[in-house]
Amino acid sequence: MGEKYIIEIATSDFATTKTAVEGGADRIELCANLAEGGTTPSYGHIRQCREAFNTLIYPIIRPRGGDFLFTEEEFSMMLQDVKLCKELGCDGVVIGLLNADGTIDLKRTSKLVDAVYPLGVTFHRAFDRCSNPFEAMEQLIQVGCERILTSGQKPSAPDAVELIEQLYREADDRIIIMPGSGVRKENVKMLAEKPARPEKMTSPKLVRPPRPPKPVMPPPPPPVLPVKSIPPHDVKLISPPEAE
Repeated sequence: MGEKYIIEIATSDFATTKTAVEGGADRIELCANLAEGGTTPSYGHIRQCREAFNTLIYPIIRPRGGDFLFTEEEFSMMLQDVKLCKELGCDGVVIGLLNADGTIDLKRTSKLVDAVYPLGVTFHRAFDRCSNPFEAMEQLIQVGCERILTSGQKPSAPDAVELIEQLYREADDRIIIMPGSGVRKENVKMLAEKPARPEKMTSPKLVRPPRPPKPVMPPPPPPVLPVKSIPPHDVKLISPPEAE
């Protein structure tokens, strides 16, 4: 592969982020709760990683797991969080908001893009829930997103190469199409050979450091038994036996 490909890794703690950076990650999607698809990391988590690493950092902005239909209160939290990421010097954010009919929530997506400008914005795999991915892509181009993370509306990107290729060709360099989910060391070469994908998102499983062994604790000392005092009248002097 002569062309340079960008590898993004989703991480959910400082140790894994450190390992990903040392392993050559080009960009970090900083999350909490990866088991729920990723939620917004804490202020301390974002700040610690930003201060420690020069790698591109894109925190995910998602107040909870579950669907991508957010209340006004949840959207208010998201708006505050993107502004915080901008203040902390992050390079971009990762968002995803839908309407109940499977279309992009354009109004609120546009507000987040405007609030975080000039930082970059990735629209995450909420895109894979869209009823019409090509229409959704055009809408995301219009509001100013720079990238779409997608598994091609399948559980795994390697199973949706055809749709991802079609999205890439329709995008025509107006937005980046980045495959994610199911990208592993066993198939990353195959994906990299496709013309559609200058960027890849891989799993933190590839970079997660081993847990340190539990320390071996020494056995507790034997208990100290209390010594009772002996009354003077109970003390008897025992003379040694005389030598014969």
